[in-house]
Amino acid sequence: MKLYFETSNFPWSPERYRYAAEQMMLTLFPEERPEYPEGPLPGDMICEKDAAVFTLHRGRARTDLSVLVFRPQGYHNGVARFPSQELDRSPEEVYHTVQHALKLAFYRAGTALLGREPPWGALTGVRPVKLPTRALLAGSTPEQAQKELEQEYRVSPQRAKLAVDCARASVEALRSLRPGEVSLYIGIPFCPTRCAYCSFVSADVGRTLKLVEPYLEGLLQEVEETGRTLEELGLTIRSFYMGGGTPTTLTAGQMDRLLAKCQEVLPLSGCTERTVEAGRPDTITREKLEVLRARSVGRISINPQTLRAEVLEAIGRGHSAGDIRTAYALARDVGFDCINMDLIAGLPRDSFAGFRDSLEGVLAMGPENVTVHTLALKKGSRLMEDGGALPDGDEVAKMLDWSRQVLTAHGHLPYYLYRQKYMSGSLENVGWARPGTESLYNIVMMEELHTVISLGAGGVTKLIAPGKILRLANPKFPQDYLSGLDKVLGQKQDIKTFYQQ
Repeated sequence: MKLYFETSNFPWSPERYRYAAEQMMLTLFPEERPEYPEGPLPGDMICEKDAAVFTLHRGRARTDLSVLVFRPQGYHNGVARFPSQELDRSPEEVYHTVQHALKLAFYRAGTALLGREPPWGALTGVRPVKLPTRALLAGSTPEQAQKELEQEYRVSPQRAKLAVDCARASVEALRSLRPGEVSLYIGIPFCPTRCAYCSFVSADVGRTLKLVEPYLEGLLQEVEETGRTLEELGLTIRSFYMGGGTPTTLTAGQMDRLLAKCQEVLPLSGCTERTVEAGRPDTITREKLEVLRARSVGRISINPQTLRAEVLEAIGRGHSAGDIRTAYALARDVGFDCINMDLIAGLPRDSFAGFRDSLEGVLAMGPENVTVHTLALKKGSRLMEDGGALPDGDEVAKMLDWSRQVLTAHGHLPYYLYRQKYMSGSLENVGWARPGTESLYNIVMMEELHTVISLGAGGVTKLIAPGKILRLANPKFPQDYLSGLDKVLGQKQDIKTFYQQ
């Protein structure tokens, strides 16, 4: 889609508003990609079939931001108005006012042409829960927070309630946090094979086995340096999460060395939650699970994604539904009393009936947590490159609507939620939990409630203080992580500087 900005009246350069325009374009027209033609606006715009023109007119009392959208079915103009005095405030306040108006105007034009509204209305971005969380903290009731989402942002009643329910969990988590606490993430970027939907930074162990041991040695050094940094700053770890990739790709001995080092050098005495993603059932053994229990890990994930044989085959999983049930029973036998299981709605060769069977099969096992993801087509994934038949957005929406009903009926409540680009039906990912088993790490990481320090390849540390977030990224790939290890270790000084300021 061609995006044109009539630049004369926009505060600052229109380039600053491109991201907001692209977010709304992807929400309304997910098949489109942005183009920015050079030169003046064409005189024959009426002939355009895929374009949007953004114009801002400031009057004495009010300002109109209009978006004229051209599509094959016709064209429509959307307008959002705000008091002109809003443009005389601070630069950051002006930006937020203009970009919000831009999104609403684009939304109004686009939905008029489409003849329907998306489930999340005019809300874009990864974290829709932030708005109702802010409202609740400011003293709004849950009903008032939900009404704001429905009226101001055109969110459907079902999604607005979902966001408010997660916001209540976010507020509860925030009030449980104490000064001087952080969370810690350790990334293990290896998997037995690469799933068709995956774009995570991970390596197929079958081809990169020789990297695992050197990677572990480098990671142990980063753990040590992090321990020294946290001790010097007087910070303690509240929640600990090891993800990937698939951490249980490590051998039992390697996992034990890593967790032993963490116990030895990290300030974990006040840690109330330790999670390790066991993930793939074809990496789970009794010996590994016993190591996790012995090292105080209390929560694991066993992630089937689906229990349908034909769908497992389509996504490149080298295990069966029976393997998932065996791994789950083994984890219970070893003593795990908090297990999460992931499912993905919208996988190739799946259907509403297939997804329903998978979720019913998962609930029959009785996990404390169930995370329902919506398939997002990601750059670098085999599904993005190869395409293939996928359930359409309406079918995926039906899967999620049904999952919401059945999970609630089984005593699970939503506690964290996020969205991604290129999601089927512009929907959401939701974590569900039996009351009292919510993952604190998932909430603080997604809602950016306090600092999360990330170790290993692909890790992105988020240092959080009031009104400020500083991101520190490690190299993405294991080889680059190892070759840049000195820089990774030296970067811990940036953590010290952030907190000492």
